[in-house]
Amino acid sequence: MALAIFDLDNTLIAGDSDHGWGEFLVANDKVDANHYQKMNDQFYADYEAGCLDILAYLEFSLAPLAATSMEELAALHLKFMQQIISPLRLPKAEALIEQHRQAGNRLLVITSTNRFIVEPICQALGIDELLATDPEIIDGRYTGKIVGTPTYQEGKVERLKLWLSENNESLAGSYFYSDSINDLPLLLEVDKPVAVDPDDALSAEAASRGWDIISLRV
Repeated sequence: MALAIFDLDNTLIAGDSDHGWGEFLVANDKVDANHYQKMNDQFYADYEAGCLDILAYLEFSLAPLAATSMEELAALHLKFMQQIISPLRLPKAEALIEQHRQAGNRLLVITSTNRFIVEPICQALGIDELLATDPEIIDGRYTGKIVGTPTYQEGKVERLKLWLSENNESLAGSYFYSDSINDLPLLLEVDKPVAVDPDDALSAEAASRGWDIISLRV
């Protein structure tokens, strides 16, 4: 049994759930609209350029969780799934997941997006094992801080190596599917890296290394 590892945003779904959550908060008047929209877009542009300050972004993006009760967050996320995430689902991505499941591979998502946003999405895709950036919860509320290492760039490799040790797994025969140059450190670790609808930088890197390049959108 080999590991089939997937990035989530712009890989298994046709958009970025983290940025989309920020837009959803703006649309639902849960944040200061003009300021939040501007910052959300700037952080996303930094991410796409491979120069995101992940700790600054997490301080920004987790603040609304800390300001909102768990009950309201649950209701908001349900609406978010219906309105924002459902239209982003990709039949080809879900067929690929099923192909790996039928092959007996162990399925794992590794995403830099925080667990609050992505866990329900992964569950909807039928993937139960997940490594994500973990927001801190104290006394039943989010604090706006994180626990452990963010699953971003080299942090994905660090968290995966710990997970492998804890689960008595190896990367023998492993796959990793991603769209982003930010995931190059982890793509270099697996046996079968696959670029999925890649950004320009990853497309060039994948072509130069002879990696498979696929589309789950067309």
